[in-house]
Amino acid sequence: MQENPKEHAENISRLEERSGTAARLFDVRAVISGLFLVYGVLIGGAGLFPTEAGMAKSQGININLWTGLGMLVVGAAFALWLKLRPLGHGDR
Repeated sequence: MQENPKEHAENISRLEERSGTAARLFDVRAVISGLFLVYGVLIGGAGLFPTEAGMAKSQGININLWTGLGMLVVGAAFALWLKLRPLGHGDR
């Protein structure tokens, strides 16, 4: 039994929509953003409670705090990029 061309086009459209959803779900920008945000919170949190030995090693600069804040900024930038420029049909 053959489909008519209209049904065939609708089936193709549904399949393209589903594959686009899967592509957005596994967009590398989301993974990178999530990792930077999680590690930024962890490292920045460690920087909130510096030890004297750690501060002496870094010559008085709270490296963990600044690195954590930098990672949060990078993670937020990736998340913003993902939000403003989502994948389209031709971007895969």
